[in-house]
Amino acid sequence: MSTPAAPPGAAGVFGDRMPLAVRFTDILADTGVSHGLIGPREVPRLWDRHVMNCAVIAGTFSEGTRLVDVGSGAGLPGVVLALVRPDLDVHLVEPMLRRTQWLDGVVGDLALDNVTVHRGRAEELAGRLVAPFVTARAVARLDKLARWCVPLLAPGGTLVAMKGRSAAEELAQDRRALERLGLSSAVVSEHGAGLLDEPVLTVDLRFERRAQPSARRAVAGATKRRRGPTRR
Repeated sequence: MSTPAAPPGAAGVFGDRMPLAVRFTDILADTGVSHGLIGPREVPRLWDRHVMNCAVIAGTFSEGTRLVDVGSGAGLPGVVLALVRPDLDVHLVEPMLRRTQWLDGVVGDLALDNVTVHRGRAEELAGRLVAPFVTARAVARLDKLARWCVPLLAPGGTLVAMKGRSAAEELAQDRRALERLGLSSAVVSEHGAGLLDEPVLTVDLRFERRAQPSARRAVAGATKRRRGPTRR
């Protein structure tokens, strides 16, 4: 299946890394589809809905920082961010073997020496992988996502969650659970206005401390507690 042409604004975003961005998009349209990482119907809109969609959040991250992408799947947004920002130290976290094998192949093909692939769940890497920033795209609701990701954050770190139009509503609904995990600030940010037909929204959540086991249990058990007290 042929890859669509890059949109006019892509070259301004990727700069001299544009050939690598084109190559990555070609890979997504080829083995990304055959490996079940991208649906065939997504191929005509790979650039706008996926590659550029991820690229426009690159300015969120500070110079030379470490970034963990949880549930990386097809390398979205992790591989794209590594292309736009070669100064970043990007770590892709993905539990499925076939996906990590595919990601390893992509990293090798694109010669991305600023990317490391980790096979495992985020909660399994807590204590072994720590970064000032964690990202995720279409992985889970904010409360569940934070339970997985906060243990990977350095104190004062930020979870950058890519969300759709309901980002503000979801944040309002989940704020109390997030506060139990140490949330200190939350901002819904818009990216890519003028480049994309629909700007990308991220929920940027700053946590002043890592999630403690008691806090994680409190969030996980909230539903159970609402059912009534436990008999002793």
